[in-house]
Amino acid sequence: MEALRRIAFLLERAQEPTYRVRAFRKAADLVERTPREELAERVRDGTLTALPGIGKVTALVIAEALRGETPDYLRRLETAEGRGPSPRTDVDEAAAALRRALRGDLHTHSNWSDGGSPIWEMAETARALGHDYIALTDHSPRLTVANGLSAERLCRQLDAVAELNAELAPFRILTGIEVDILDDGSLDQDPDLLDRLDVVVASVHSKLRMDRVAMTHRMVAAVQNPRVDVLGHCTGRIVKGGGRRGGVRPESQFDAALVFDACAAYGVAVEINSRPERLDPPERLLRLAVEAGCRFAIDSDAHAPGQLDWQPNGCERAVRCGVAPERVVNTMSVDDLLAWTAGRRG
Repeated sequence: MEALRRIAFLLERAQEPTYRVRAFRKAADLVERTPREELAERVRDGTLTALPGIGKVTALVIAEALRGETPDYLRRLETAEGRGPSPRTDVDEAAAALRRALRGDLHTHSNWSDGGSPIWEMAETARALGHDYIALTDHSPRLTVANGLSAERLCRQLDAVAELNAELAPFRILTGIEVDILDDGSLDQDPDLLDRLDVVVASVHSKLRMDRVAMTHRMVAAVQNPRVDVLGHCTGRIVKGGGRRGGVRPESQFDAALVFDACAAYGVAVEINSRPERLDPPERLLRLAVEAGCRFAIDSDAHAPGQLDWQPNGCERAVRCGVAPERVVNTMSVDDLLAWTAGRRG
C-alpha cells in the first residue's frame, strides 16, 4: 500500500496524467481492504489481476513489495526525481533553506471541492513532508465547475475537520476557504461563516479579462475586507498547458502597484502560487510586491497529495525576487499564524 501511494505521489508531483495516478491510488485502496494472506495467495496463483482495478503494472508492484523488495517502478521514479543540475547554486541552497523554514501550506483542496483526495490523505501527506499544519481551502459556492461549497456543506466540513484534528494532533488542519472575489469585490460566502474560519484565501476566478480599472477596484475592495488573509494567484495566468484544465491564459490586467500597496497597508499576504502552470505572480510583479513591503504566503494550491510537494517552486522564485523568510507568513508556528489571522479580524 505504501509503495502504491508513493508511486501515485511521485506521478502527481511530476504532473503525469490523472488516470495513471488514480490507477495506483485505487490499487492502494484495494490492498488496504484485502487481507495480506489473500494477496500473497493471489501472487502465488497469478490471480492478482482478477481483482477489480489491478492491472499488470500494479500487480507487479504489489508482488515485489510483498517480497520485501522496493518495486522496480518505484525505484525508477525515485531515480528520476534525483536527476537535476549539479552543482547546486546559491539560489538553490537559499530556496532549500526557505522550504525547510516553511511550517505549513495555506492553500490546498480536497475532494469536497475539486481536489482528488480526501482531507485525511492530504493531511497525512503534508505531515509526512514535515509540515505542522495545512489550511484546507476548498472553493466557495459560485465556482460550480469546481463543486464549490455552500454554507451548509462548509459547516459540515468544519465538523469533519474537527474530528480529524482530534486524531492527528499535534498536526493541525486549519479551517479555511478559497473564496471567490465577486465582480464588485465582495466575497462569495456568508460573512459570519468566514469569521469562523482560520484562513481565508481570496481569488479571482471569473471575468478575468475585466477592464483594468474595474479589476483594480475589485481586487482592492477584497483586500480591504478584514476577513481576507491571503490574495490568491493574483494575475490568474496559466503559463503552460498540462494543468488541470489545459490551455494557456494571459494575465489579468490591473494596477499592480495599487493592489500591492493595499495588501501592505491592510496586512494581506500576497500568495506565491507554486503550481507549475501558474507560477503566479510573475517575477516582475513579485519584485514589485517586495518593494511595496508586502507579506507573502508560499502555497502549493495542491489538488492532490503529490502536488503538496510543489512548494520548492515558489521558494525558488521567492529567493530570486528578494523575499525575506520573515515576510513569509507560513514560516510562522501555528499559534503565531492563528494569532495573526485572528488579529486581522479585529
